Amino acid sequence: MLIVVTVLAALAAPHAKALRGLVADGRAVIAAPATPAAPAIRRPTPGAALAVAFAMRQRGKPYRWGAEGPGAFDCSGLTWAAWRAAGLAIPRTAAAQLASLPSARGRLQPGDLLIYASRGPSRRHVAMVVGRGRMVEAPGRGIPVRSTIRRGYLGAVRPGGGR
Repeated sequence: MLIVVTVLAALAAPHAKALRGLVADGRAVIAAPATPAAPAIRRPTPGAALAVAFAMRQRGKPYRWGAEGPGAFDCSGLTWAAWRAAGLAIPRTAAAQLASLPSARGRLQPGDLLIYASRGPSRRHVAMVVGRGRMVEAPGRGIPVRSTIRRGYLGAVRPGGGR
């Protein structure tokens, strides 16, 4: 514990004079920044909630090119099977999902599909938004279905149109 306090003191020392200048008569001269509100996220539609729940239950299953479940999935096989479990038929491949489904307007919502460029045979990869900043995907050979942090994407589509 003493080491931690010593390190913190050493790091703060060069800034002590500047910090003293921000305090007058024992009161802060500047106001503390307001805590930003967390961005609102819409509740998923009932169909999207079913699709997300299905996809999340597949975590840990192996990736296999062309697989549509139940024992293994490829990326678009996972999204196709998830939306099928929710009662909505969508195209089977990532490229067809991007080309055929309505664009996601506004904020991304759980159940939206994110299309990425890939080096795989189809040149496209797809994942499903599961919540704020997260997605579920069947990423590729040797990596099982997983939930991960969302990253940049080529396009976003919303099966069923939604809101």
